[in-house]
Amino acid sequence: MSKPILRDPSENLPAASKVRGSNLPIAELRPADEEMARVLGTTPLRMASDPSSGAIAHWKHGALHDIVEPMVDHVVMTYPAGSQRLERRTGKSVATGTARSGVVTIIPAGSSSRWDIPGPVNVVQLYLPRKTLERVAGEADTSLGDLLERTGHPDPITSRLLMSAADVLEGSAALDALFRQQLTDLLATRLLAAHTGSPTTMQPVMGGLSPTALRRAIERLRSDSDADVSLAALASDAGLSRFHFCRAFKESTGLSPHAWLRQYRLEQAMNMLRDTDASVVSVAAALGYSSQTAFAAAFRKLTGETPSDWRKRVR
Repeated sequence: MSKPILRDPSENLPAASKVRGSNLPIAELRPADEEMARVLGTTPLRMASDPSSGAIAHWKHGALHDIVEPMVDHVVMTYPAGSQRLERRTGKSVATGTARSGVVTIIPAGSSSRWDIPGPVNVVQLYLPRKTLERVAGEADTSLGDLLERTGHPDPITSRLLMSAADVLEGSAALDALFRQQLTDLLATRLLAAHTGSPTTMQPVMGGLSPTALRRAIERLRSDSDADVSLAALASDAGLSRFHFCRAFKESTGLSPHAWLRQYRLEQAMNMLRDTDASVVSVAAALGYSSQTAFAAAFRKLTGETPSDWRKRVR
């Protein structure tokens, strides 16, 4: 008697309920942050997340000998320091690499591999929602090929972008969220260009914002610290996608939306420090910083001086 043919129950699910490249339904896949916490057996040194852009996490973990189960998000990682051997087994395929500065490792959503890492690793990880990559591909009017597995793959551009995402946490909710949204879209663009089965070429910028659209964007960015200055809101005002809005805004102003807002907040801080007797704590709160310490660190990063020292010098 012949054996019955066993079928994967997910075969009858509609395509939209599965992750590209995986037979598992989305409901059975784990969020990347949960799976990484399980596998690495620790908690991240720091982590920042945004519903529309995913999350950035910085980890330091020890040796690893385990299977990473399928995740609902793409995971892209780079290594701030150190050097460590990586071995990844997917079915009968074995890939090796070295965790070091300037390389990236990519685990596409829905994939599963066994990892063997003999010693400690310092790593920054991006958990990129599938919908974000699909949205950026659509906004850039380019095809979306399958994201490739990478193990210690040389890519200084993506590595630097990820390091920037981990380093720039200024303590201002509006600035930090706008930066992560902007950087995540930029990273998605880079992945489409360099890490898919059908690499794409982005079209050059075709002009800046119209005078009306630019005025609306500037008005929103100049609003009080509680205003919605997300990329989604800015792009919606201009009637553009996030992808095209960022390119057009930079073409018009010479700065990204995040850089423009950071510069504007710095000018506000300088005016308040120079022209009023408001305390540094009050200035920090007025500009939306979570603490005086966070404000002072951001101010010093841009000017080379603390707010108090700058005030003494200019008065």
